[in-house]
Amino acid sequence: MVSNGTLEKKADGAGPDQLTAAFGRELSLASRSVHADDYTNTHPAVAPPMHVSTTFRYSENPDELLPWSDVDPNNLGDFYIYSREKSPNSTRYEAILSSLLGGPAVSYASGLAAFHAMVVFLNPKRVAIGGGYHGCHGILKLMNKLNGLEQLELEDEADLAKLQKGDIIHVETPLNPTGEARDLAYYRRRADELGCYLTVDATFAPPPLQDPFRYGVDIIMHSATKYFGGHSDMLSGVLAIHPDRARGADGGPGWLSGLREERLHLGGVMGSFEGWLGTRSLRTLELRVKRQSENTRHLVDWLAAQKKAGGNVVADLVYRIQHSSQQPEAADPDSWLSKQMPNGHGPVFSLWLKSEQHAKRLPSKLFLFHHATSLGGVESLVEWRAMSDTAVDRRLVRVSIGVEGWEDLRDDLLQGLEALAKELKD
Repeated sequence: MVSNGTLEKKADGAGPDQLTAAFGRELSLASRSVHADDYTNTHPAVAPPMHVSTTFRYSENPDELLPWSDVDPNNLGDFYIYSREKSPNSTRYEAILSSLLGGPAVSYASGLAAFHAMVVFLNPKRVAIGGGYHGCHGILKLMNKLNGLEQLELEDEADLAKLQKGDIIHVETPLNPTGEARDLAYYRRRADELGCYLTVDATFAPPPLQDPFRYGVDIIMHSATKYFGGHSDMLSGVLAIHPDRARGADGGPGWLSGLREERLHLGGVMGSFEGWLGTRSLRTLELRVKRQSENTRHLVDWLAAQKKAGGNVVADLVYRIQHSSQQPEAADPDSWLSKQMPNGHGPVFSLWLKSEQHAKRLPSKLFLFHHATSLGGVESLVEWRAMSDTAVDRRLVRVSIGVEGWEDLRDDLLQGLEALAKELKD
């Protein structure tokens, strides 16, 4: 709306298009984290309200009763029917995610609920997937039981050659639990050659670290429990759809409406409280992730330097350090890795200790690191990974870095390794 040569703002907050028009450009990630949902405001309160109702009143006018209609009979800015379809808190949460991820977002009760919904919607006969999160492999095993879905190895050229049109290449990058990255441009080329969909689990590198849509990814998946939640207090998953896929040809229905309709029947919606928590958390996403990424870079660089120097407790006890910053391509500013992750590396890495007993005992020697599974919260976590993933090498310890002072985390790791060395010696 323009009046007297200036842009008018709606009383309930400017929408995304209005914000872009007002500033002549897209706002920064940090500003969109705070304002991308302004257009959903229906109350003067600055802090988002918490809606707990699961059901909502229909219009009192019989002439306006349209089944599953988005028409708002009361001019309140949106119309809700039943929370399994959508609710105010999840709508606000999805508005911010859509802006941050660069494509329409659909939220789910967990990351695995999102992955399951994606596979059901695309309905492939084969999925090529690498290592990564064991839960996704569990979903594919269930699908195999139901319809014979074949799981192929992503990094096996013979397996990739089995893929056909309509199948899925699913790339997790950075990889769980090691934090190593994979080349999205390469897998986009392979998907195009084979007629496959390319889907990406980008949980370990949320905005601002990675933008998979730059590489033509069809669907981005996140376990939003991790960095989007950021405080270890909510479960959520999200699928973001490439804008070209979200809308159908000639204005017809696209993937967005299909995923929403199937979510209604699958029932994997997140709760209203989780939607409210997610909105709260996304406000500080960039601040948290940048801090966590910088902390991780300092720690990994320190560990790598100690291991290279030798003659110290790190070199004595740590067999291998795995993280995208340690991949050979990370040193080349023109490499695919530097282009794919220009703003830093993910806040998760893995340490391989010299023995299973080393890996099992290290977490108990630390003070600032909690020994727990999951990742992405403001607090640093360490996990003897065999506790939750029995398939990994039992010498592996996964480390998720929080927002504490990196020097404090360094000193905690150092004293923990020293305590472990002393215990082993005694």
